[in-house]
Amino acid sequence: MTVRFKRIHPAAELPAYAHEGDAGMDLRSVEDCTVPRGGRCLVHTGLQMELPLGYEAQVRPRSGLALKHGVTVLNTPGTIDAGYRGEVGVRRPNRPNGSCAGSSGGGRRGRLA
Repeated sequence: MTVRFKRIHPAAELPAYAHEGDAGMDLRSVEDCTVPRGGRCLVHTGLQMELPLGYEAQVRPRSGLALKHGVTVLNTPGTIDAGYRGEVGVRRPNRPNGSCAGSSGGGRRGRLA
């Protein structure tokens, strides 16, 4: 199966597996984003993707962010259908009792499976 990616932001990095055998690839942000307690933001990846018909991709939370900061992904797993051609984003809420979670451009903010 071939999945094509298009960079629509100069700082965009292609999703990549952190370790051999990983089930999901890391998605990186192209901008700084701070999610205050009880807040949410859309983390931009600067990527569009093209999936084969009949397939989907799922955006999932990174377990380390959830454990350390209480930050997860809204509507998890977030489904990307084969016909979607917009920017891949990671919708991040922060729990009311979570710490104020900030991220800088280039940081790993979600997983793509």
